[in-house]
Amino acid sequence: MTRVLITGFAPFDGQKVNPSWQAACLVAAEPPAGLTVTAAELPCVFGKSIDALRDAVRASTPDLILCLGQAGGRPGVTVERVGINLDDARIPDNAGNQPIDEPVVPGGPAAYFSTLPVKACVAALRVAGVPAAVSHTAGTFVCNHVAYGLGHLIATEFPHARGGFVHVPWAPEQVTDGTAPALEPATVARGLRALLVTAAGTTAERDLKVTEGATH
Repeated sequence: MTRVLITGFAPFDGQKVNPSWQAACLVAAEPPAGLTVTAAELPCVFGKSIDALRDAVRASTPDLILCLGQAGGRPGVTVERVGINLDDARIPDNAGNQPIDEPVVPGGPAAYFSTLPVKACVAALRVAGVPAAVSHTAGTFVCNHVAYGLGHLIATEFPHARGGFVHVPWAPEQVTDGTAPALEPATVARGLRALLVTAAGTTAERDLKVTEGATH
């Protein structure tokens, strides 16, 4: 059995729900065959989110770590390729922190790449009927903070684990005027189960050699 830790965030910016946590709970409640899945909710707070992630990894000793976050406005599930060592918050986090041009980890590398097979994961999502793409930016808010923090934890404290970050769109209940794209958390969860099966059986070094790049 492959042990999986999946995390989502608490609601932020005045929202009542966070689809990343909704999807994480659904996956943990009905995991794919061959995987045991533990879900953990992270606070949408700089610093404390990485501390909570570290605690969850220590408690569950996972082989795979999949951190989820909300990306309102994106039309599909996006598998992040890289987290950068930069906090530059356009809005305050849930504790009122708003760091500007500060490192996630002082003295850390400029970036960490996902150790999941990002292109194979995107392909698995699409086969499951879920719109998906590779993303080359996780922003500079708490999602990127955790994406980079996860890479740093794997590199420095938990080298046995592989992991990466995935953004999910708004849930329909968050789009009250119907003008922005949204996906049901159950649909997202279906795709994430396929992603996890693929990630459990494929390393980043054996990722698909297909184009998923961007021109801008």
